[in-house]
Amino acid sequence: MIDELIRYNREFVKNKGYERYVTDKYPDKKIAILSCMDTRLTELLPAALGVRNGDVKIIKNAGAMISHPFGSVIRSLLVAVYDLGVKEIMVVGHTDCGAKHLSDTEMIRKMIARGIPRERIDMIRYCGIDFASWLRGFDTSEASVRETVEQIRTHPLIPSDVIVEGFVIDSKTGLLTPVEEAPANV
Repeated sequence: MIDELIRYNREFVKNKGYERYVTDKYPDKKIAILSCMDTRLTELLPAALGVRNGDVKIIKNAGAMISHPFGSVIRSLLVAVYDLGVKEIMVVGHTDCGAKHLSDTEMIRKMIARGIPRERIDMIRYCGIDFASWLRGFDTSEASVRETVEQIRTHPLIPSDVIVEGFVIDSKTGLLTPVEEAPANV
């Protein structure tokens, strides 16, 4: 399959298909979007938001989650804010998300079934990786988005003037629903 994609790429470049996508590295709308890597959102999310190439920075991962406070998601957001002028961050989860059902136990079972030795998994655990936290799912998309928004808002390296808002997109219709903040414990 990769060979097929490479053949297409050669034709794309030869026919100058790239010309309609030319832009620079700075997002015109000064927005970064953290979203799930779900294939249904590849074209749906930008279309539903009316964004085009060059408008926003889109960061995608499984579940639109932050699995480590100093991991690649936060690193990408810091680059977006400090180097690329981003002033607002949207966290966009979606309905029917496969990451909702993630289980570290099931994932480890699949790793072993694919030939990863149990000893390697044990060694990684010994080195400090908490599989339960790293490979966790969530109860609802709304709760996950709410948690991710809070992680970004309270991160010690994200400036307080950066606007961070959360949404859940319907993975069929593209309807975006704001996720309200959880009520404070009184």
